[in-house]
Amino acid sequence: MPGERKRRTDGERTREAIVREAVSLATLDGLEGLSIGNLAHALDMSKSGIYAHFGSKQELQLATIDEAERIFQEEVIAPALAAPPGRAQLVAVCDAFFAYLTQRTFPGGCFLAGAVLEMGARPGPVKEHVAAFQGRFAALVRQFVVTAIEQDELPGDEDPDTLTFELNGIILAANANFVLRDDPATIEVARMVVRRRLGVPTATATASPGRTPAKRATGSGRHRPSPAAAPRKRPAGRA
Repeated sequence: MPGERKRRTDGERTREAIVREAVSLATLDGLEGLSIGNLAHALDMSKSGIYAHFGSKQELQLATIDEAERIFQEEVIAPALAAPPGRAQLVAVCDAFFAYLTQRTFPGGCFLAGAVLEMGARPGPVKEHVAAFQGRFAALVRQFVVTAIEQDELPGDEDPDTLTFELNGIILAANANFVLRDDPATIEVARMVVRRRLGVPTATATASPGRTPAKRATGSGRHRPSPAAAPRKRPAGRA
């Protein structure tokens, strides 16, 4: 029935708006800090309206992680996959991550970085979901490293696991410093370090092609969304 399809579509859109806002709030308050009350206030909805879409807090947390990964796929993974295989993909995935920070996709920085620290010592399905997200990202970076070695773009004796660990460390350090200092200069340092480690000329450490750096926000850049504000539109896109 047309009416049923419309109600279902409206319900799906509402659920999408809820989880999108939940990801944003989780970068400020953490996954454990998510609450129906905060979401209802941020989205100008009733608590019962939120409850209708999520039967439990854990269900909300798992859906929030899935939404965070979807956005991460669009903003970080997709640009890397579009680059030529090998070392160029390693540069691209790091640059896309840095753009994900500087354009302030979320007010509290990278969702994944915060979730890993928060949930690492909390056994259960939510931790496992976060670990799987992090594991897929690390595996992709490692795949890029292996391809670069096979194409002689990196030394033959380069250890893929070690380099993957180093690059993950660089981007996590970039996230921490950017969130703490709100200074784009910290990201430029990270770009330079990545290129130096990969043997790419540091003079090319500029913003990723096709991305316009976001105008720097006044203050800390960690303001909560206005209660009545609609969910922010993102590009076709405590990661």
